[in-house]
Amino acid sequence: MNHASHIVNCPNCGGHASRHFLNKEALIRTQCPHCDYLMITCSDTGNVVEAYAPGLVAAAYR
Repeated sequence: MNHASHIVNCPNCGGHASRHFLNKEALIRTQCPHCDYLMITCSDTGNVVEAYAPGLVAAAYR
């Protein structure tokens, strides 16, 4: 599998997250080990394939 990865700021908690560019599947996976954030998008269309961001819904209702 041909892929590259980078360290980025997590959009959920601001911690260090990893972003993996999976060329064969045309996907970008961003995940954070600190807050369990996950977002998988299609690199061709930008559409979200899967997402999980604990705490975002609860924080919206406070």
